[in-house]
Amino acid sequence: MRLHAFHRLYQYRQSISTKPFQARGCNVVRCRNCQVALEHCLCDVQPDVPTDIACMLIVSDNEVFKPSNTGRLIADVVQETYVYQWNRTEPDHNMLTLLQCDDYQPVIVFPGDYVDQPERLLKQLDSNLLIRESSKHDHRKWLLIFIDGSWREARKIFRRSNYLQNLPVLSINPDRLSQYQMRRSDNEQHLSTAEVASLVLCQAGETYASQCLQSWFETFRESYLLSKSRAKQNENKPFLAEYLRSFKSETSL
Repeated sequence: MRLHAFHRLYQYRQSISTKPFQARGCNVVRCRNCQVALEHCLCDVQPDVPTDIACMLIVSDNEVFKPSNTGRLIADVVQETYVYQWNRTEPDHNMLTLLQCDDYQPVIVFPGDYVDQPERLLKQLDSNLLIRESSKHDHRKWLLIFIDGSWREARKIFRRSNYLQNLPVLSINPDRLSQYQMRRSDNEQHLSTAEVASLVLCQAGETYASQCLQSWFETFRESYLLSKSRAKQNENKPFLAEYLRSFKSETSL
């Protein structure tokens, strides 16, 4: 499997933690990389998708430890994914440098209802934003920014991060209900981070990566729920079978 930035943040946070994080399902013996029960480990079938896009995850304090997190699935699919721990007063220097890099056009993915300046809102990803001012023939790539945490945490991060306040915002209006099911939510229309990313990748023209991420999310959800003793799931893993048929060659199994 390919270790990526989310794994590295997880390993770093574990190294400095003074006590274990007691998430729901903490008694399950999990793979430390894919976070499903060891008997359902998915590491050997991790996606390998070429993309011409970059993503950034800004992760709330304890989100990196939650086995139900889906932000890591974005990093599984989009190889150029950067992951940073949110800190209001001391933001990561490398993150700030990346946001200023002229090789990228950063866009925050967040509901438009929380944007005070209407001029920041994008109805869709406008390819004109990718043209460098210095050259009409030289293009940047999208840097899609996802805030990874509970809905309450995400709102706080969006509003209290000064370095995000002047960036354009893409608001997604999903036409489907969330299939998350791994945590309780007050609003079933709130999609998981991976579900939102799948929709945005499609809009960015990364259709194959979008479809792969959606299928990978469904595969992860299926294996994750099998580790819950009260869950009644199909042990034949139909979502895994469909993912393997569509996105993994026989030589990779």
